[in-house]
Amino acid sequence: QVQLQESGPGLVKPSQTLSLTCTVSGGSITTSSYFWSWIRQSPGRELEWMGAISFSGGTYYSPSLRSRTSISRDTSKNQFTLQLSSVTPEDTAVYYCARSSRVRGPHDYRGQGTQVTVSS
Repeated sequence: QVQLQESGPGLVKPSQTLSLTCTVSGGSITTSSYFWSWIRQSPGRELEWMGAISFSGGTYYSPSLRSRTSISRDTSKNQFTLQLSSVTPEDTAVYYCARSSRVRGPHDYRGQGTQVTVSS
C-alpha cells in the first residue's frame, strides 16, 4: 500500500515562497510509469492540479501556475517537493500530493492534505 504524507509550514506570508514536501512510503517514486503530483483545493473551489514530476524526473506544470511553480525530488529520501513563489491570499488552500499513471490523473493514491494559509 502506497502512502503519501505532506509536510511544511501551515502559514506563509504574502510574496514569500511556499515550500511543501511529500514523503512516499510503500513504493518508490522512481518506479516506472508513475507521476507524482501536487493538487490543491481552495475554499469553495474545485480541486486544482498544479503540476507533477515523473518517475524519470521530468516535470509538468499547469499553464496558469507555471511561472510560479517548481517541483523537484530527492530519490534518496523518496520525497518530492513543491515550491510556489510570490504567494498571495488566493493561494490559501489544502495542498495534496498524489500518484497517478497519467500526468494529470486520475490519482490512485493521495495524501491526507495539509492546510496552507497565506496571511501577514
